[in-house]
Amino acid sequence: MEEYQIGDIAPYSDEEAAAALAKIADHPYVPWISKYIFSNRPETHLRDILKSIHTVDEFQSAVMSVAIEWVIQSSVRNFSYDGLSHIEQLGDRKFLAMSNHRDIILDPAFTQIILFRNKLPLTEICVGDNLLRQKPVEYLIRSNRMIKVIRGVSARELYLSSQVLSKYIRDSVTTGRSSVWIAQKQGRTKDGKDLTEQGLLKMLDMSGEGDFVQNFMELNLIPLSISYEYEPCDILKARELLISRTQKYVKTENEDLQSILFGIKEFKGNVHLNFCEMLSEEEIRQAAQADKNDRYQAIRHAVDRRVIEGYRLWKTNYMAADMIAHSYRYSDHYTPEDLEQFTSYIENRLNAVEPELNRSELRDILLHIYGNPVIMKETL
Repeated sequence: MEEYQIGDIAPYSDEEAAAALAKIADHPYVPWISKYIFSNRPETHLRDILKSIHTVDEFQSAVMSVAIEWVIQSSVRNFSYDGLSHIEQLGDRKFLAMSNHRDIILDPAFTQIILFRNKLPLTEICVGDNLLRQKPVEYLIRSNRMIKVIRGVSARELYLSSQVLSKYIRDSVTTGRSSVWIAQKQGRTKDGKDLTEQGLLKMLDMSGEGDFVQNFMELNLIPLSISYEYEPCDILKARELLISRTQKYVKTENEDLQSILFGIKEFKGNVHLNFCEMLSEEEIRQAAQADKNDRYQAIRHAVDRRVIEGYRLWKTNYMAADMIAHSYRYSDHYTPEDLEQFTSYIENRLNAVEPELNRSELRDILLHIYGNPVIMKETL
């Protein structure tokens, strides 16, 4: 049985990142990527930068911030955010950002660019080790403040790795080393319902040395809510959910990478990120009064409520909700032309996957990805 240590999951140090990025520099994809991100520079520009980087901060400033701004410029109509005061009022204290999860890479990346633009310290980012199967990807991701989350192991190994992860996150926040970004559930939301996994909260509590209140108070838990007008991987999610209804869904070898690339290049329309108010001592104390699992349920509901309240609804959400209900209840939020365009968008997405998949069921799943946030807000 494998024993997990902090070093197995921690992001690369400056020295490790410099060595890893130098190895990536000569990868055949690098000139191609450089052409897009640094379009007015020679195609050797990115390679030269990667070979000259000495620290993780240099990598963020010279490469990652430029890359994320390029994604925003090339595939986002309007990029907005609010609630940053909830981060700023913490001063030097670190926090645990618990975010809804719609896109593998972009959710944390957009969080980082907001912090970077506002000259605030960036967070470390929890990422499933399923993304690290290829060495170049591992070099890139672990140089980018990524904490490795162990998946696909036995229950016993999962418990042991969760102990290490829990301790690492708590130490990062409480010692002031770094804030941490983590998704509210394992894997992306595929049905438009942003709900926190109770197991995640239990994992975070594992490493606490105080009582329930102290264990959660010292994490400075700040929920995040990200809203995409058009989800770049919507049809891939719908396809996976449909196939999962009748058989165990098995990912192809490069499927996660395909989803990452889809997320980067597909049009996203408007994107909004809301930094929610930190969980209060009063909420945590109230949760502590409940019995065992109910305590975690109370924390979960507090996070979910903020995420759902913070979710910004777009025309696509209102149109999908009306299409599901065969009504015009939200028609004041869109025009007939909008509806025609969105209907055409949905049909085009359906044409992007195997024709033998049931179109009616696939359409229904796709519409619920967009319509469910409206329903979730109403049922708060």
